Amino acid sequence: MRARLSNDAWMEIIRERDDRSRLRAALFDFDGTLSLIREGWQDVMIPMMVEVLLETPRAESRKELEWVVKQFVTDLTGLQTIYQMIRLAEEVGKRGGTPRGPLEYKWEYLRRLDMRIADRIRGLEKGDRRPEEFLVPGAAVLLQALRDRGVVLYCASGTDELYCRHEADLLGLGAFFAGGVRGAIDDYKKFSKRKVIQSIIAEYALSGGELACAGDGFVEIEEGVAVGAHTVGVATREEVLLGGETKEPLVDEWKRERLIAAGADVIIPDFRHAARLVAYLFGE
Repeated sequence: MRARLSNDAWMEIIRERDDRSRLRAALFDFDGTLSLIREGWQDVMIPMMVEVLLETPRAESRKELEWVVKQFVTDLTGLQTIYQMIRLAEEVGKRGGTPRGPLEYKWEYLRRLDMRIADRIRGLEKGDRRPEEFLVPGAAVLLQALRDRGVVLYCASGTDELYCRHEADLLGLGAFFAGGVRGAIDDYKKFSKRKVIQSIIAEYALSGGELACAGDGFVEIEEGVAVGAHTVGVATREEVLLGGETKEPLVDEWKRERLIAAGADVIIPDFRHAARLVAYLFGE
């Protein structure tokens, strides 16, 4: 179905559904969907990977490698970070290099990312920074509204679970997730958003239309579509939101295109009109 804008020009309807009003559970991604703490992580991961690939015997130009890396990093966004590092190791091998272990790549990436976000974390821990500075607009209001309607909320992130839980608590979001906050673990094959979705459906005996999946990554949307869930693509422009520019809807066109390709039912830039999104999800 051809996309159209709703009357308020804030929510883009990609696919009309006739099974709204029965929402019982909702799964949210964390980084870029609710939290801006890790804004800019792509600006850390992509250059690091390009650096690694430039050292291989059959490396393309920097520009070509940037395109290749951006494509696979985006496709794997929402999965555990280790999967992006597994792919990096594969790309090194394709170019005649000898890859390091994916975990080595992951720890180097996390070391670099920590340098970018350490001040944000410390500021929140000390109370020098306000949670609102690092929340996608309307996130807490939306979670409260859904909880008030009896919707059981879950959070599942590709970020390591220890970090995700800590950051959710720093932002005052942890208590909303009665279903728990899940994230990457060392035994990565035991966790995935697909597994979380399947467990939610089994626990509550849900049909697809009773579950919503919201996120800014390809994976959570694709997995939601696979089970018939309502899918909300959150096409946040993280760097703009972190700068406090929230007066107009600000859609990241790259994310928008990827989220539509993944099968998102609707696209929004953030949750500033939370009441309208809740009404939409409940068919009102």
